[in-house]
Amino acid sequence: MTKTESNSSPWQTLESRDVYENPWIKLEEHQVINPGGSPGVYGKVCFKSQAVGIIPVDGQGNTWLVGQHRYTLDEWSWEIPMGGSPLGEDCMQTAQRELEEETGLIAGDVQQIMHVHTSNSITDEQGYLFLARDLKPGQQQLEDTEKDLQLKKLPLLDAIEMAQDGRITDAMSVAGLLYLALNRDKYPGME
Repeated sequence: MTKTESNSSPWQTLESRDVYENPWIKLEEHQVINPGGSPGVYGKVCFKSQAVGIIPVDGQGNTWLVGQHRYTLDEWSWEIPMGGSPLGEDCMQTAQRELEEETGLIAGDVQQIMHVHTSNSITDEQGYLFLARDLKPGQQQLEDTEKDLQLKKLPLLDAIEMAQDGRITDAMSVAGLLYLALNRDKYPGME
């Protein structure tokens, strides 16, 4: 194993303290010695859920995006359906629930396609991406924070193009769509 692949950390934690906490996140501040041997401070955002993203694809090669105004960016964002999976809950169950809540679709077949770290320099959040197929109508049930949510049904290839040309900037959406662009041959019926 090379030095860059080692599981032992080159960081030394001297002291840690919780700075802020709410039902979704906790912010920690760590006094550290960095890999170069210098003292420093490191902030860490700890998530109380895992991110789950779903790419629904029907038999005709269409997918659904959700669009909404993102408070943190103060701008509109097109994304794949997604939500938070409480720690301890099966992410596949969360994926199925979020798909129906946001799009009104129920999937007969859900497969995990990726595991990602959403922003590993400042957060411990893990993301799981799923491909949902064998779709049938369900009932959309939007949360209060999603009341401005809009649905867009479009060919999967158009959504992939949006991820490639910058019209989709959400990291999980881009990762999942580009993964499918490169790996469609792995999924029967999507070649």
